[in-house]
Amino acid sequence: MSAAAKPKVIVSGMRPTGRLHLGNLLGALSNWIKLQADYDCFFFVADWHTLTTKAEQDEESLRERSRDMVIDWLAAGLDPARAVLFRQSAIKEHAELHLLLSMIIPTPWLLRNPTVKEQARELGLIEGDDESEMTRINFGHLGYPVLQSADILVYKADAVPVGIDQAPHIEITREVARRFNHLYRREVFPEPRTLLTEVPKIPGTDGRKMSKSFNNAVYLSDSTEDVEKKLGRMMTDPRRVRRNDPGDPEDCPAFNLHKIFCTADEIDFVTTNCRSAGIGCLDCKRIMIKHVVAFLEPIHARRAEIENDPDHVDAVLEQGNLCARAAAQATMAEVREAVGLPRD
Repeated sequence: MSAAAKPKVIVSGMRPTGRLHLGNLLGALSNWIKLQADYDCFFFVADWHTLTTKAEQDEESLRERSRDMVIDWLAAGLDPARAVLFRQSAIKEHAELHLLLSMIIPTPWLLRNPTVKEQARELGLIEGDDESEMTRINFGHLGYPVLQSADILVYKADAVPVGIDQAPHIEITREVARRFNHLYRREVFPEPRTLLTEVPKIPGTDGRKMSKSFNNAVYLSDSTEDVEKKLGRMMTDPRRVRRNDPGDPEDCPAFNLHKIFCTADEIDFVTTNCRSAGIGCLDCKRIMIKHVVAFLEPIHARRAEIENDPDHVDAVLEQGNLCARAAAQATMAEVREAVGLPRD
């Protein structure tokens, strides 16, 4: 393959929070699955990133959450023959590059980062928006955009798929690449572009954003019976207190799932009959539920196969670790030469 025809490199990771839900799949994972067809993809279990906001992790729990997440990756359609799937903590070059980059990053770059501030507020670690508030979080949390930059740059990524809320991190990574190349007079790192992912609004069963922390999620590993029960109880338009009360589907959290899973004719039917009270909310939700169940069936089947082969996930990650390590070592040889360190 000629250099001009070489596929572009994509890098992305997920914190290992355990089993994935519909929001994870439709928001990020489905996009990864599409990208693996046309790019050289590196997708990693971001276990070091998990420690930045909660250092006191239970080792066994972290390992199990990582395993559950990778099972869902494979069941949903990530293919280790087309994408490199690996553990961040297995590739020590991430940590070495993080250390070297931290030597050249001005602290104000980190203090002004809106995503870190928002995350710290959500965790109750800070209250206001003042930069002085950021002194209340730990060094690893404040500096996690530098680790994220290392994750991306060590594979010389051309693009990083993210939602709009994560776009500031990629801009920091671009600034880090420019600063390194300028300081050391070497074009070691390309400036990765932001590959914005359209993330549909995925409501949980209570109408809020689907999230493990809200206990409102439909998991990829849920049984058909559990999926039907959860979605059958899902919040609808509060106007429809009684069966004959008309509603507005645009104010119904369940309708967001209709728009993703149902046919155009079904959406028209639901819209008309919601506004006229022609059908009840449960009958309306059943139209959507059958599609969600059908969508999850092949994922359930693949998940069962993977769980019955306990060594498969370890083998996939070990092979991915080898591939990722080789690529990272090649980059770090250039980095060490650029900064004047001996080659390893």
